Amino acid sequence: MTAELHLVKTDAEAALAATFASAKARLPGGRGVAASREAAFRRFEASGLPSRRVEEWKYTDLRALMRDAKPLAEPPDATRGKPSLIDALPGVDAHRVAIVNGTYLPAWSDLAGADLGVTLTDLFAWVGDNLSAWQDLVADESDLATSLNQAFMTGGVVVRIRKGARVAKPIHLAYAFCGEPAAMYPRTIVLVEPDAQATLIETFEGPAGSDYQVNAALTLSIGDGARVERIKIGREGASALHIETITGAIGARADYNELTFTTGSAVTRNQLFLRCTGDGAKVRVAGANLLKDRQHVDSTLVIDHASRGCESREIFKSVLDDESRGVFQGKIVVRPHAQKTDGRMMTQALLLSDRAEADNKPELEIFADDVQCGHGATSGRLDENLLFYLRARGIPAKRAEALLIQAFVGEAIDGIAHEGLREMLTGRVTAWLETRG
Repeated sequence: MTAELHLVKTDAEAALAATFASAKARLPGGRGVAASREAAFRRFEASGLPSRRVEEWKYTDLRALMRDAKPLAEPPDATRGKPSLIDALPGVDAHRVAIVNGTYLPAWSDLAGADLGVTLTDLFAWVGDNLSAWQDLVADESDLATSLNQAFMTGGVVVRIRKGARVAKPIHLAYAFCGEPAAMYPRTIVLVEPDAQATLIETFEGPAGSDYQVNAALTLSIGDGARVERIKIGREGASALHIETITGAIGARADYNELTFTTGSAVTRNQLFLRCTGDGAKVRVAGANLLKDRQHVDSTLVIDHASRGCESREIFKSVLDDESRGVFQGKIVVRPHAQKTDGRMMTQALLLSDRAEADNKPELEIFADDVQCGHGATSGRLDENLLFYLRARGIPAKRAEALLIQAFVGEAIDGIAHEGLREMLTGRVTAWLETRG
């Protein structure tokens, strides 16, 4: 006699099932979207929220961390004044694309018609005209967080940068949450045609005292010879739960550079899955996390070298104070035909407290023989000799610590090409340090 096993649902999983059952008929999109929603939720339902038993989630047990599931966020009233949360880039001149409570709001955006090289289309309007392309984009999305986003996505935008365009000002994807605690599921697609150049900025903002939830997804398609810089700034409210999944394909001779800068939310999981699909692609991925209290930030990435002569560099810096926890899971994959690959990865954690925790798991999967690949991971405290050197020259203890921390984080931030963004993020590191006791 064979016993039949049944997965016991947590309160959050039961709430997600109830929300999907009641909301799926009124969620936007045609029959094709509805079918993909149903299939995505069934994939999630079969496994439930990922726990430590799932290798990719062993350090971020979402089944334990996500105690409840919030209802779907309602679209904001666009007739009222726009929230200040979407004006999150002081001193940086950028085109704004407002995505509030998971909904794209043209009335609060200022890019439409401003740059002839860029077009914006509402997500579901684009899917209605490009259903086959949409189905190709989501065909391989088996990640559980992405499945939830696909099931519940309430809106988003498709950004198309035309062939050969040089977009002078950064494109600012301003995600914000406002209102009573709820969950938002924005979905964004960025299509960069060959030889185009652009800078993308994502900001995530929300109220400090609200335990709202964010599950965002961004799909990147970067054409041959294109140059793209992407900066994500996470300043969610201190009680928020935030997950974002990036999937991208990098074309031949394309150059992709990104930085993720995180100081907010209670729990954050940044997932990045990039595939070098053309020969000679270059990728630089950096991260800087400044954490305190009991914050938990997980940076998980896979760089898949599927073509010849590609180069990738990954550098992640985490500053951990109080009882905070930083997680890094990075993998470089080299396919059998991806000869001449050059891939290097480093993660470093600076522990400012005996109670802070750093979990680092870099990995290499190499199936080719003519490659140069390496990885490293370090965790430690501030260098006592350097502190003594600075103190001996009359610099107060707190100022000496701040100088060393700024230098530590600066290695990740200095890779940003946009000067205004470099200066702004350097200022935010200073502001974070000033909040320390």
